[in-house]
Amino acid sequence: METIRLEFQPKIKAKLLELLSSFSSDELKIEQEDPDFDENKRKLDASLAKIKNGTAKFYSLEEVDAFLEETISKYEN
Repeated sequence: METIRLEFQPKIKAKLLELLSSFSSDELKIEQEDPDFDENKRKLDASLAKIKNGTAKFYSLEEVDAFLEETISKYEN
């Protein structure tokens, strides 16, 4: 399958969906786009840049476990 992105005026959405519904699910799959896609992409690109330039901070599993245990213990009581 191929994927395309469409931008359209809200007033034609019903007509567009009516046309697309004439295709079978084997021929066409409609996926809703994530409304936060652009913001998520920006954050991930910034994180990747930090990894590439060596400024990202990494944690071991033991460090993460200790942090989570400490955080959980604060809210248990």
